[in-house]
This record gives sequence, C-alpha cells and structure tokens, in this order.
Amino acid sequence: MTVDDSGSGTGAHPAPDGEPARDDEAGPGEAGSEEPAPDRPGSGEAGTPEGGPDEAGAEEDPLALRLEGLILGAERRYTPFQAARSAGVSMELASRFWRAMGFADIGQAKALTEADVLALRRLAGLVEAGLLSEAMAVQVARSTGQTTARLAEWQIDSFLEDLTEPPEPGMTRTEVTYPLVELLLPELEEFLVYVWRRQLAAATGRVIQATDDEEMVDRRLAVGFADLVGFTRLTRRMEEEELGELVEAFETTAADLVAANGGRLIKTLGDEVLYAADDAGVAAETALRLIETMANDETMPELRVGIAFGTVTTRMGDVFGTTVNLASRLTSIAPKDAVLVDQAFAEELIRSGEAPASEAEAAATAEKEGEEPPVYRFALQPMWQRPVRGLGVVEPWLLTRRPTEAQDTV
Repeated sequence: MTVDDSGSGTGAHPAPDGEPARDDEAGPGEAGSEEPAPDRPGSGEAGTPEGGPDEAGAEEDPLALRLEGLILGAERRYTPFQAARSAGVSMELASRFWRAMGFADIGQAKALTEADVLALRRLAGLVEAGLLSEAMAVQVARSTGQTTARLAEWQIDSFLEDLTEPPEPGMTRTEVTYPLVELLLPELEEFLVYVWRRQLAAATGRVIQATDDEEMVDRRLAVGFADLVGFTRLTRRMEEEELGELVEAFETTAADLVAANGGRLIKTLGDEVLYAADDAGVAAETALRLIETMANDETMPELRVGIAFGTVTTRMGDVFGTTVNLASRLTSIAPKDAVLVDQAFAEELIRSGEAPASEAEAAATAEKEGEEPPVYRFALQPMWQRPVRGLGVVEPWLLTRRPTEAQDTV
C-alpha cells in the first residue's frame, strides 16, 4: 500500500535545518504528502499484486473488474494515500497493515475501496482504544491474511476451477464464473464466519482453562509429526496431477483423524502434518489411527510418526520450541508404520493410566492382590538410546496399541 520504498517509513523527513519535517511537509509522492506525485516508471511493477490492479486499472479486463467489484462489494475509489487519510491513519501504519495482510505495494494506483478504508479504521480504532497494541494489531492482520490467503487459493484452484468449465462452446470461463460467484459468495461468506466463530469458541475454551497467564502462551502439549516415507522418490516417479491427489488425500485423511480424536491440526507440509493435543492419550490414539488408516490404503506409502511432550510456545496458530524439534527428530528416526515417543510422553501416558510402566509388574501386582490386571490402551517399549542432532542423547519409546482380550485369545 506504499508509494515506494522511500515512502514506507515514518513519514518524517529531515527538513533543511536538520529538524524532522511534519507529515504535511513531506515531499511529493512520499508518505504524508498532500498531493502524491505519479509513480516513477517501473515503480509499481514489483508492487502490483498478482492478478491485482495496475495503474488506475488501465488495460484490465472489464469482466475481471466486474468480478472484483462483485467480490469486494465496492468499486475502486482511493489511492493508498487517500485511503490512509480517509481512515485517519498514517501512511506508515496503513502500509504495515496492508503488507501484514499479504498484499503487495501498489504505488499510487487508485485501487482501494471503501471496505479497505473501513478495515484500516477498525484496526486503528482497536489500537486507539487500547484494546490492542500496534504490534498485536499487525499480528491480527498477518494471521488473518495468511489463513484466508490459503483458503482463497484452495477455493479457486480446487473448487471454482472445476465448477467454471464452460458448459457450451464459445463461452469463456469468466462469463461462467460471474453468475456462479454471485450465487456462492453470500453462502461461503456465512459459512466462513460460522466456522471461525466455532473455532474461536474452542480456542477460547482452551485458553481459559490455563492455570496461569504464562501457560496461555507457553503450554504443556503433546506434539506429533506424521511423515510419508519415501515421498521424495515418489515425486520423481509420479505425474504432477497424481502426486497432487495423493498429497490432498493424505492431508484430508490426517486432518479428519486429528479433529475426530480431539487434537488440533497445526499445519500441513505436503508429505508431513504437524498436530498437537492437550492430552497424551489423544495424541497417541491419533498417531496409531493414522498408521492403521494409511496401512489399509494401498495407494498410500508407509507412514512414520514422532511425538514429544513438554512446554510449547504458541504464536499465530503455530507451535515452537524444543518439544516441537524433538518430535520432528523422532519422526525422522522412526521405523516405517511405527510411532516413536520421547521419555516425557511415555511418562505422561503412564501417569494418566493409559499405559503400564511394566506389563510384568502390573500383572504381578494384580495377581498378588487377587485383582484383575488393569486395562491399558497402549503399550510402551523402550528403545536403544541414541544421539539426536541438536538435542543430545534421547531414549525413544516405541508406542503400540495394547491388544484387547479378544485379540489375546485369537
């Protein structure tokens, strides 16, 4: 949303006497200038969003502009400078918000709408009211932009692309797209808001259960990585479309299983998914179900999973820290179709009664006291200690599902 690199700073430039100039003393085309100068040749090339407006919409497809107007619900009226001024915010802050949302600089093209002004005004209003710090408002813009950008790309690539195939010869895709978007837009918008509210309610519930303020950010979680084995070799063998279908099937299956078992999908990385759970039993069940489901699908390669338990830092929906790194390392050394966990995770399963510290000891204790042996969901087998890059020597445990009585008698 900036004029150029020189206009993306604070808007205060040295005056001739060495004192900082006021915003209204900035030079033509700079942040704070009352009359921005036209862009220099080439100044908008790197800053024009892909598929977005060029200088004042010149040479753009009229139908594409109609589609943009339909989706945005408003027509182009403002340059970035005019939008910032109308919203009552500085060009510097407007530029920070714009970039955080994932949009490129557009020079001084008249490409912004009343909705852009309102969004700037709302974010700035939250800062002025003291509800958000400026840094937090930028994070809100960035997290929202990154999430919705991926959603929009998916909807266009995988959804609208199939639906907008011209039904009759001579029709263009754009001609089909306009009425389709007109019908779908309000429904998809309502559904997006519904899902967001549901997710917000779930996330809020998790946060208020934290025992103290520190735990709201640095929490003890089980973190799991699930990785397709031999994916690099597959990329050399398979056609692009076939590979894309495999990745989509893997991500869809993983996302469904993580959600169904009460975990949270953090992100997908093509051949790898990262998930987290508050409860070790949930993380263990999810991992084993992933292995079992993939093993029953002949089109899928083998899977390996690594899980670690400990303090995790959460930021913008992602997770960071030594626990996450350890889970990743365990995944890389796990056998095919197997789950490796760290010592802390094994101890948490034992503490919660989900797995025995020792099968023999549990049976002996029960027999001594004349009781039935306790029922456990999982079994843990200690593996050889080994050095793990960047984390020293660790003792992984092999996690398996404990056979039921019916299975024991077969």
